[in-house]
Amino acid sequence: MTMRHLTLICMAGISTSLLVNKMKRLIRNENFEIAVTAMSERAFQGYTGQTDVLLLGPQLGHRFESLKEQYESKGIRIDRIDPEHFGAMDAKAVLEQAFPDLSGQIGDK
Repeated sequence: MTMRHLTLICMAGISTSLLVNKMKRLIRNENFEIAVTAMSERAFQGYTGQTDVLLLGPQLGHRFESLKEQYESKGIRIDRIDPEHFGAMDAKAVLEQAFPDLSGQIGDK
């Protein structure tokens, strides 16, 4: 399987970093080939790393349409993180949202 790249962004990159740490543990436990990172929206503007999927924290929900317009043409799929999953820091649900093909493949480790 090819390495997939997921980026989570929020206003400052702090709250998404907490979620990413949980996601990294889950990815490691499941042996998935997924690189995940978190940063602020501003940092993402200058980010040169690869991103296949860009998920927006709830604080950036209002920016969804403009970011979608800006990045979809570059082959990046964009979505908003479900606020309930974000608030619960539910790494499994957010990972399944980013990569729907993983649904049902992730254990509760």
